[in-house]
Amino acid sequence: MNTIKTFLTVLLAAASLGVAAQEATIRKNLTERLPNLPPIDEISKTPMQGLYEVRVNGSEIFYTDAEGKFLIQGSLIDTQARQDLTAQRLEKLSAIDFKDLPLKDAFTIVRGNGKRQMAVFEDPNCGFCKRFERDLLKVDNVTVHVFLYPILGPDSVQKSRNIWCAKDKGKAFLDWMVNNVTPPAATCDVAAIERNVEFGRKYRINGTPASFFVDGTRVPGAVGVERIEQALSTAKP
Repeated sequence: MNTIKTFLTVLLAAASLGVAAQEATIRKNLTERLPNLPPIDEISKTPMQGLYEVRVNGSEIFYTDAEGKFLIQGSLIDTQARQDLTAQRLEKLSAIDFKDLPLKDAFTIVRGNGKRQMAVFEDPNCGFCKRFERDLLKVDNVTVHVFLYPILGPDSVQKSRNIWCAKDKGKAFLDWMVNNVTPPAATCDVAAIERNVEFGRKYRINGTPASFFVDGTRVPGAVGVERIEQALSTAKP
């Protein structure tokens, strides 16, 4: 029995070394042949024989062969299971642990008992965000952590500043988003807004609204009340 265990251990070790050598070959060849390729974060096998995933910039995915001779950008589809494996992988990579959200750089809007939680990144000049906020008015017993995320231009930056510096941030925000009442001019330390933009770039928040739930789920876009309720009900930390 000990002989068998030793043999299996040797085989596993050899396999591990083989994988490491293969990844090193791919990394070396791609780096040398494509000097403009961002630093490679990770190389891993895919379910497709001979195809490897190359991850850069945190969550940007390419595919290559075992020698790094070819580089492919696109979606890997499992035709038998009818699943977009690339989309699934990107969803996993873009998930953010709720506890890792910098909640100190957000303000909260509480409805009902506030027991359920969600976070949302919004640009004050985003029309979809305004529609989203009108729908959120119908959701009860929730605490919404709002991150001002001005990515649509200088006026968005100014409105975000005025909202963040308001005495009652939540009221100023909803007055503008729901009732089109322009937030009064105000000044204060707005480093939090700058940090929100940096955070969004790091985690590829490329559009607004972008919602996050306590189980790490990310829901992009102005989804309706039914989808919000579903995410709040199923999300478990």
